Amino acid sequence: MAAPPALAGAMREQAGWCERQGSPFYHFLLLRIAEDVESSGICWKILEPRAADPDRMKLPLRFLAAVHRLVIEDKLPSLARHFPSTGGTGDAAAAWPALLAALEQHGPEILARLPDTVQTNEVKRCCALLPGFLKVARRTQLPLRLLELGSSAGLNLRWDHYCYEARGSSWGPPDSPLIFRDMFTTDPPQFKVAASVTERRGCDLNPINPLSKEGHLTLQSFLWPDQLDRFERLGHAIEVARRVPVMVDRADAVTWLAAQLSRPHPGVATVVFHSIVLLYLTQHARTRVTETLQCAGEQATREAPLAWLSMEPDGEGQDNVHLTMWPGGTREAIANAGYHGGAVVLASS
Repeated sequence: MAAPPALAGAMREQAGWCERQGSPFYHFLLLRIAEDVESSGICWKILEPRAADPDRMKLPLRFLAAVHRLVIEDKLPSLARHFPSTGGTGDAAAAWPALLAALEQHGPEILARLPDTVQTNEVKRCCALLPGFLKVARRTQLPLRLLELGSSAGLNLRWDHYCYEARGSSWGPPDSPLIFRDMFTTDPPQFKVAASVTERRGCDLNPINPLSKEGHLTLQSFLWPDQLDRFERLGHAIEVARRVPVMVDRADAVTWLAAQLSRPHPGVATVVFHSIVLLYLTQHARTRVTETLQCAGEQATREAPLAWLSMEPDGEGQDNVHLTMWPGGTREAIANAGYHGGAVVLASS
């Protein structure tokens, strides 16, 4: 069983990320939670049974999601008065005693509602992935077969049904419910590229149906309550999901990917992609994913090319986007962006 100092350290680390990623509300609460854990307070009493969960399972985010879920469901009205996501004041200092009171009264329920995994389906990451998708379409001149690892609700599998506007030009349907504006801090990618998708499929250990009330609430619970723009984007992405079906299989990434890449698919460019997924996998699983892609890449041809588009952290709060294409297997930098996909800086080509 992990000791309080280890869990308190995890809370402080996540507090730092929240501060850097623009959530002062969660930053304040996580620091108070860390102090409470160190003093063996109510937060430690509730979380002690899960304190030994692996670091990659991100217990701080899952704990906050469980609390936020009950707030959104109006089961913690005293706390909801302070959560911006429910029209509250946004006063984190006032929210703290209300949170302690809620934990005292509803501790077992909160622990029971603790999600198994983090489910942050942040659609703004599509802005950082877009240049990679367009580069594959331009180079291969083939329709795309999309395979996403860690799809959550599959919202990023609909990236081509969102509109991206930058510096007087755009890509994607102009009447899309979800329009990204000026997400590129440099010149945008070459938008004069036609990209069509023939198949969109993903996998997740706990896939979410975004069209269900349960799925919508789950996705909302993982959003940071003082970042209301993310709630708005989620709503628009779900509008798109209602008319663009995708298949998200309940499966682990290693087994699923091996099955999907078991043979070449002539006539399409297969694109395996993921965003902020690898840190939730074991080292063994990450190695297996890489080996599976490299093995499939050796079988790729010009008629059946394979691409690997990844958006993963660099350890400094930025996500590096890279693209590897087969035949050839050359890996190249595509872009750099924040964890949630904004302020995209294209790599020099």
